[in-house]
Amino acid sequence: MQASIHPETAEPPVEHGFTVLCVDDEVNILAALRRLLRKTGHTVLTAESGAAGLLILAQEKVDLIISDMRMPEMTGAEFLASTLDYWPDTARILLTGYADIHSTIDAINKARINRYVSKPWDDEEMLRIVDEALAIKRLEKEKAQLNIVVIRQNEELQKLNNSLESQVKVRTAELELTMLELNEVHEKLKKGFITSIRVFANLMEMRADKLAGHARVIADLARQIARQLKLAEAEVQDTFIAGLLHSIGKIGLPDSLLAKPYVEMNLQERNVYGTYPSKGHAALMALEQLQNASQIIRSQHERYDGLGFPDKLGAAEIPLGARILSLCRDFEALQAGFLTGKPMPRHEAISNIESGSGKRYDPKIVEAFCSVVAKPENTPDIKELRIKSKDLKPLMILARDLIASGVMLLAKDHVLDERLVNHIRAFELADSSSLDIYIQVK
Repeated sequence: MQASIHPETAEPPVEHGFTVLCVDDEVNILAALRRLLRKTGHTVLTAESGAAGLLILAQEKVDLIISDMRMPEMTGAEFLASTLDYWPDTARILLTGYADIHSTIDAINKARINRYVSKPWDDEEMLRIVDEALAIKRLEKEKAQLNIVVIRQNEELQKLNNSLESQVKVRTAELELTMLELNEVHEKLKKGFITSIRVFANLMEMRADKLAGHARVIADLARQIARQLKLAEAEVQDTFIAGLLHSIGKIGLPDSLLAKPYVEMNLQERNVYGTYPSKGHAALMALEQLQNASQIIRSQHERYDGLGFPDKLGAAEIPLGARILSLCRDFEALQAGFLTGKPMPRHEAISNIESGSGKRYDPKIVEAFCSVVAKPENTPDIKELRIKSKDLKPLMILARDLIASGVMLLAKDHVLDERLVNHIRAFELADSSSLDIYIQVK
């Protein structure tokens, strides 16, 4: 029993080269097969018996077996059948003689051979049969190579995807941080804007002691009613700002007229006084942020029944913020005595407002107003603590506007720093007074 391995090295193997094992007890047949298959580029191994062939199969990966049928000790059919258990995917070709038909049929059934070739064979036909037998192997090899490429590409895509996900997460985190910073800046700008308006409103009211703090009270009440009506926050703010600046058109009026109750004015004085809403509207209309507030200011003296001024608007024609402001302004003016010349108690002022429902005031605004004023007075929206200036510390937040002689020094929600704390203490010392300071507490 001889087994020999003769890989062909005369010609380099092609890209799709395979390993072919030829098994025959005749050396000249093996030599003929080796010469024939040399041109294919396949690696050719030879064995002179079935047992020797099995030894080679145990050592080498073989793609195709070409075995003779008639061999001593182990026939080709027996040899090929014995390869099924361990190398079921190997292709098989059986060489037979004309007298071996029954054995060939047995080999087809038991050894599952791909083809059988009768001796003597035609070289061209043998090459074609070998090529056809290896066609499936060729496809499997190409598929395996493609699978390797696909797996590698999938791994690269996964790495790229992971990298992109990581970059997206980093970029998203950066954008979220930027948005947070922008929101903080926006909130600071918004608070600064409102504070500037509050200060400006206080400066306007310094002309008349009787009106000190008047705009702030009106604006706060207007904001509460707007929220009671569940208006959008932008509409609430427009109404609040209009409340703070509702008297801006009075800057050009004489002091004597500002100090006189409306019921004591003659016709000429009332006509002059009645121009202030239009003047206020004109003064603010050029500022984009105050467009809506300026329209509210213009229409604050319109009546629900259409008998107001300056445009004789009625009901829904009047901006909603103006309908709110009209009621709040009159409520405060009644209590201050500006409309009648005599201060009116709170409960009487409320009754006066209720009596104007459907005539001077929008009924739904009156209803919201009654819900707001029915709540306990001066109930803070947040927890607060009254303290002395000596107890102030940086990072404390004001729970109420800081007022001195009717003038707002700092707005509610202002965050104190060391400089402001020192200014407040210095102000008290210079003014020989003690300020009412309320801070927020958790």
